[in-house]
Formats: sequence, structure tokens, C-alpha cells
Amino acid sequence: MQGLYQAAGWILVTLGALSVFSGVVAFFPVFSYKLWFTGWSVWIACPIWNGALGPLETFFLKNQANLLTTDGSVFIHGSFMAVTAGVLLLLAHKDWTQRYLWEASFTFVILNLMGCPLHFAVALESALLGPYCFYSLSGVAGTGYLGYAVAFPFPYAKFPSVCVDPPHYEEYHLILQAFDLCLSFAMLCASLTVFLKLCVRLIWNGHIHITHK
Repeated sequence: MQGLYQAAGWILVTLGALSVFSGVVAFFPVFSYKLWFTGWSVWIACPIWNGALGPLETFFLKNQANLLTTDGSVFIHGSFMAVTAGVLLLLAHKDWTQRYLWEASFTFVILNLMGCPLHFAVALESALLGPYCFYSLSGVAGTGYLGYAVAFPFPYAKFPSVCVDPPHYEEYHLILQAFDLCLSFAMLCASLTVFLKLCVRLIWNGHIHITHK
């Protein structure tokens, strides 16, 4: 049983680190420094905001105007919540005599469970909406989301080279969204497994503390 918590801890740490990486990469469209092509969901996806454990508050208070126009783009992550939950699980597994470690792990697992569906939904919306770029299509040029300029959901296969600046942004954007969707789903599964195991222990024993036998 203890091996399951250790494995889940390493999985959450790894997935959380990958989520941090994808969140940072999202700020650089096609590895460029053209930050003006980053949408609202990139800015609220910054791991710093999620690390403050206030993604919903930041989401509604700082981006209300954009949300009303469905102005979305790239990533949102609960990366630091996943990393924190994973680290606490590993520490709790290593030192089973510390009750507060299991309680803290349980808390962060719940927070991660709450964030993962939101992260998944925003990544899915961003994939359907397409990237924010300078586009050119049939003599018409402009800057905006391709889902608004061309079609929603944006047909990536039908218009593979609409983005002029930055170039090849369609493929870059779609790969990041697919990667983020997989990360969100994997973190949800890992967190849900730990949550259910700890809930069963809480119901049976009245506590979630695991002692060394």
C-alpha cells in the first residue's frame, strides 16, 4: 500500500514539473520572444499564479473582460499544486510518524483535483479556438484568434499555414494543447487514486495517518 503512495508522489512531481515547463514554453510562441501573441489563458496559466493557490480568483478578477468575449488561447496549469502534493506524499511515505504530512498531502490532493478539470476545459477550448497570431487568408490579413477569423472550431488540417507571424504557430499551439490535455488528465487520475485511497482509510480508521508496521 505504501508503495502506491510513493509511486503516486513521483508521478505527481513529474507531471507537475512537465506542466511548469509547458506553461513557461507557452509564453514564447514558436520559441520566439513575441510575447504580444500570448492570450489571456497564457497569462493566468503562469505557474506563479497557480502556485499562489488562487487560480480561480485570478481567473475571474483579472480577466473578467476577456472571459465575457470568450477570449482564450493556450494553457492553464495546477503545476505547483501537483508538485507540492507529490513532494508531500514522498515525505509522508519516507517519515510515516509525521501525521501532519499526510494531512497536508490530502489537502493538496483535493486542491489538485479541483483544478485539473478546469485546466482540461481551458486547454480544450484553446485547442478549438486556435492560436492568436497575425494571419493572412485569401487576401485578408489581421491579428486575432483563428477561431474568430476563420472558423470555430479551427480546422488545423484545412488551413495549416494561416499564421504569418509567428510562422508555424498552428502546429506549435496544437501540440501544446494536446500535451496539456494529457497532463491534466494524468494528474487527475493520479490525484483521484490517492484521494480515494486516503478516503477509504479515513472511513475505516478515522484518520489518514499511516504507521510503519
